[in-house]
Amino acid sequence: MEKKNIKKIDLAMEVSKGTGLSVNDSSEIVELFFNILSDGIAEDKEVKIMGLGTFVVKHKEERIGRNPKTGEIAKIEPRNVISFRPAKGLRDTLK
Repeated sequence: MEKKNIKKIDLAMEVSKGTGLSVNDSSEIVELFFNILSDGIAEDKEVKIMGLGTFVVKHKEERIGRNPKTGEIAKIEPRNVISFRPAKGLRDTLK
């Protein structure tokens, strides 16, 4: 299976093809979508997109880790991470 990376411009070109808008207008729409998503995650700690899934901010507590190369023990600071839970419809497409 070939790994495929999708860039914002690729999304903009697909939006352009599907809507008939110019690539510049489509690019602005894609950029606006990502800004709305980022702002929503920052403010609400959860963004649900029906049919796609839910982006959630989870807090990871401080813990002790180990450098796999050297075996050295190190403290991992507490942090927030973004997690994605796919919607049922999206999960079903993988079966």
